[in-house]
Amino acid sequence: MVTARGVSLGWSLSCDGRYLVAVIKTISLVGLSTESWDDAARQALKEASRTIRGISAMEVLDTSCSVKDGTIAEYQTHVRIRFRIER
Repeated sequence: MVTARGVSLGWSLSCDGRYLVAVIKTISLVGLSTESWDDAARQALKEASRTIRGISAMEVLDTSCSVKDGTIAEYQTHVRIRFRIER
């Protein structure tokens, strides 16, 4: 697999024995929630799904939060979403 600037190239075998090149694009997003880091990740996926077809995977890269008056005010989850580029 070759990766460059958010695009991965992978090879898969077709039914007739030829290798096909698959191109996977990745984007990085930060989901926000007042409930939890899990909900923040779900919000990021939900928003990406509105405009991107074929999402195949999501990786959680990092979690953080903003604090106000000594309590968590907002949960933030940084995710990487993968989807196949259509040809």
